Amino acid sequence: ERDAYDCLLESLRKGASPAGDRLIAEYIAVAISASRMPVRVAFRRLATEGLLLIRPNRGAMVRGITVAEMREVFEMRAVLEAQAVRVALPHLGAQELRDVENLLDRMDRHGADVQQWVTHHRNLHEYLCGLSQRPRLIAQIAALHSFVEPHMRLWMEHTAKPNSTEHDHHALLHALRRGDPDEVEEAMREHIVSTIPPLEKLMVDGVPLPAAAPHQP
Repeated sequence: ERDAYDCLLESLRKGASPAGDRLIAEYIAVAISASRMPVRVAFRRLATEGLLLIRPNRGAMVRGITVAEMREVFEMRAVLEAQAVRVALPHLGAQELRDVENLLDRMDRHGADVQQWVTHHRNLHEYLCGLSQRPRLIAQIAALHSFVEPHMRLWMEHTAKPNSTEHDHHALLHALRRGDPDEVEEAMREHIVSTIPPLEKLMVDGVPLPAAAPHQP
């Protein structure tokens, strides 16, 4: 079950199956060298996490996302990640700061490659939140990232990164170097919240995304 779930989650995170795609357990089982039962169990778990929609006699379908859902996810992330980075601050030494700098350098180097940039962006956030050493908090943040990441990849294929993104990340690094908990918390919160308006505009203005699948009744 774990292997099937991990394979499917990674595939969905990378946007391999766009919203509206139907997933066939038999085909996926063959592709990942598993039996159908673990794949179906993974389907159900991913459905509870909001990534799939399961309908009787129609199998599993990749869910879309609405503007309201996007906003809610980013607002939740802003609160949780701001708390995580505040708690992480005592665990941030010289080596950890160098790690953050290296992650930012990777993002800068891959600025023209959307898929690589999104991967390194998530790695940066996961690294900082992981330093909090709060497993439940980290798990909640990871679930929010997984829910929105496939759509982030598609959104950013159709537009440039928000102008504030690079500035926000380096402002966060500056706050981490200063070591002020309030400043670090605010920098992370502002970085995430500032992403909402440009994404909302993209969705409202009609970036060519499949319609969000309805919730399972």
